[in-house]
Amino acid sequence: MGKKKQEDPPAGSPAWMATFSDLMNLLLCFFVLLFSMSTVDAEKFEIVINSFQEAFSILPSGGATLTQGVLISSGISQLPDFANYFGDTMSDGDGEDEIDAGDLDEEGTEPAVEAEKTPEEQLAEAMQEAVDQLQQEKLSESESMAEKIEALATQYGIQDLIEVDFNGQYVRITLNGALLFDSGQSDLRAEAVPLVENISKILNIYGENMIEVDGYTDNVPIHSQKYEDNDVLSMYRALHVANMIRSNTKLDPSHIVSAGRGEYDPVADNSTAEGRARNRRVEIKIYNTYSEQDLVDDAASAAAGSGEDTTESDAPEGAAQEENANEEESADNSDTGALSGESDTDSDNGVRGSTGGE
Repeated sequence: MGKKKQEDPPAGSPAWMATFSDLMNLLLCFFVLLFSMSTVDAEKFEIVINSFQEAFSILPSGGATLTQGVLISSGISQLPDFANYFGDTMSDGDGEDEIDAGDLDEEGTEPAVEAEKTPEEQLAEAMQEAVDQLQQEKLSESESMAEKIEALATQYGIQDLIEVDFNGQYVRITLNGALLFDSGQSDLRAEAVPLVENISKILNIYGENMIEVDGYTDNVPIHSQKYEDNDVLSMYRALHVANMIRSNTKLDPSHIVSAGRGEYDPVADNSTAEGRARNRRVEIKIYNTYSEQDLVDDAASAAAGSGEDTTESDAPEGAAQEENANEEESADNSDTGALSGESDTDSDNGVRGSTGGE
């Protein structure tokens, strides 16, 4: 039997080669892509990222965060936080009030918004702050003066004979009238002279400060040939203390003034003997530098007013120089037989203090 003739193979490449060629092409493209990604242009890559953010971000202009460190790249997962930050804005749906994310506090709540102040309110607030600061500086200076006076009083051994207190205007030294004067008299007792001399030593360090000496009485009426009432008695008591301070210090006499306050400014109840004893007193006030400037301004204003009303004198010095001039005159013409050497100016001050009070 003869052999069967073999059939010729089909023309062309085998079928498996087509599949193999496709696989090789894919591998080639894959490695070309890997090679291209290994040399990334950072600037172009940033542009691409920003483009995606603008397209898919839930914040305007491609914003990436609500607050520092809170990413919203996966926008939907951050929507609950977004609602918490913006409160009722999302639920209302009106979108009229926009809140800056940077204004939110640590808890994610909106802080209270203060109404914008007008220029007048801002000016008033600034002026009030300046006034408060000035008052604090006044009080601080008076406190420092009071501490120094108390230290000196302890050094001289008179701390138990005086009372020292202060406010924003002055430091006040209070002397018991029973230590200084006999009943119904204005002359200093011999035992009181050393006390006033020691106080004069303390006052001697305040050469630039105004010093005021005020006399006070209780409300028990008095009438004698020498003192017609409590107003006159308190005036002369203050004057005698002021004159002793002038004679025992190097202070400018014009910086020491005296006035009688009578019974019109009690510090205790006049219905008891103890209260009346406290009301019979002499107060020495040492004004701080701030109040001294206020006194100078007031004196200048008074001088200007006096210059307008007075036609007898051409000198423009005003009331302050008139007072100094009157101090040089004698008080011998007093109806009450006043002591020699006491000035009319201090008498006038006493009358004003007694009739007008403080």
